[in-house]
Amino acid sequence: MSAASTPLRVLTGSILAVLLLTGCQAIEDGSRVISRADLVNDLASRLDRATELTYSAEYQLTGGESASIAQTQEPLQAAYSYPGGKLTVSAEATTECQTAGPKPSCILDAPPAQTNRPSVTVFTNANKRGLVTPPVVIGLLTAAALDPNADIEQTDTTIAGRHATCVRVAGVDDAPTSQFNACVTAEGVLGQFTGTLDGNAVEMALSRYRNTVDGSVFELPSGATVIDQRPGTK
Repeated sequence: MSAASTPLRVLTGSILAVLLLTGCQAIEDGSRVISRADLVNDLASRLDRATELTYSAEYQLTGGESASIAQTQEPLQAAYSYPGGKLTVSAEATTECQTAGPKPSCILDAPPAQTNRPSVTVFTNANKRGLVTPPVVIGLLTAAALDPNADIEQTDTTIAGRHATCVRVAGVDDAPTSQFNACVTAEGVLGQFTGTLDGNAVEMALSRYRNTVDGSVFELPSGATVIDQRPGTK
């Protein structure tokens, strides 16, 4: 896993420090006025806190398909399932599976330096197939916060029965997408995302949240061909 992966707490602190030095742009939502730094720092902190939770979240994707994110703390592991594929991250391996076709296949690679904070590069296939993960959203928020020309609006809503804070971002120059909408629940779970990543239009919304996890989500697909590419394995 790339050594470039940065813990979200450090990243969030860096965003805040830069913005406080360069000045903050006020964002008005009804009668409230908050700074860009406050907004980004709050959402980043919520997403970061979610890495310390045990939960499972189901999402409705464009076209009626579905995806899910699940993680536990003991043992520390996470699973991301999306149309045609699955990614699991644990202290033992980063495993990416292709589930489309007559026979699934999986590739085991080295685990990330921090199991609950893998590099965003491992989520490339998930992005292409409609599942945008919290680390990817953190990167987009970072780019928006550091762009003085970005237009950021805040709203509040309820998604799957849970309160969420949303941002609508537009006009970001140096980012994978110039505009997107993202919502984060009070627990810190990604509630909604709309945007374009890797040339694909993505629209996903939380449909169910639970603070329990079915252990089977971490298992490899039945009958999968497994290729182990971890260092020291044959």
